[in-house]
Amino acid sequence: MTLAPGAARRFRQVDVFTSVAFKGNPLAVVLDADGLSDAQMQSMARWTNLSETTFVLTPHDAQADYRVRIFSPDTEFPFAGHPTLGTAHALLEAGLVPRRPGALVQECGVGLVPIALGSDGMLAFRAPPASLAPLAHQHQRLLARVLPGTVLDAHCTPLIANMGIAWLVVRLQTAQACVDARVDGAALRELTRLGVTGVALYGPHDADGPADYEVRALFTKHGSLVEDPVTGSANACIARVLQAQGFPDGGESSRAYSARQGTCLDCDGRIAVSWVDGEPWIGGHSVTVIDGVVRV
Repeated sequence: MTLAPGAARRFRQVDVFTSVAFKGNPLAVVLDADGLSDAQMQSMARWTNLSETTFVLTPHDAQADYRVRIFSPDTEFPFAGHPTLGTAHALLEAGLVPRRPGALVQECGVGLVPIALGSDGMLAFRAPPASLAPLAHQHQRLLARVLPGTVLDAHCTPLIANMGIAWLVVRLQTAQACVDARVDGAALRELTRLGVTGVALYGPHDADGPADYEVRALFTKHGSLVEDPVTGSANACIARVLQAQGFPDGGESSRAYSARQGTCLDCDGRIAVSWVDGEPWIGGHSVTVIDGVVRV
């Protein structure tokens, strides 16, 4: 049903990839977006000033439970990870009944994305297919400028993973090296001109660490260096790269692993990755911080 201009539309702001408010990645969700124009959606996303705002619409595909459009303050994305989980969380909390027990199907710019509903409230999306390509040899010096003084893991080639959002996935030798890495914003801005969103760094924790991997996702916005608190698409790209590289850490990582992200921002995002029938699923919890209406 299309609402009249200025009507009260259900609105949520949720924190994604966390069970503790203000420690994950925030997302704004407009639950009744039918009838809004592209310009209205973009304007509202600019106003919320969050990394993403999602708009829930009636699906076109009969297999889908809902359709979602994902906007940053500047543009629309065909897919993004934390908006996928946060939107599903908001819809379920608002009373959406899945067509199939234990699962949702989201329709978005990359097509249909399945979402599994865990018994403990965790949601997980199946990572979209990704094209993987090594960073061209002539750009290796540029990467060295992006990460000055950082020693890369020589056994794993940096790969550009593209699943609608493209991340340059770079493995470092340890989780601490990931936390300590310095990033040159000017060089990263130059790197993004190669068609990547940003750089996704990861490194393994010790066996008794807080997670299996530490992750950081960095990009530039309006000329400034930005670090994302927790990034579903970057973690999905890392999972695809680990799989393509034969799970270099072996053991449990070939079936499931955990990642922590946001440490450098005083956040504590937690990502659970598992494989089902050879496909990676990216999971996490979400909590609602704001529940109300927006008039648009």
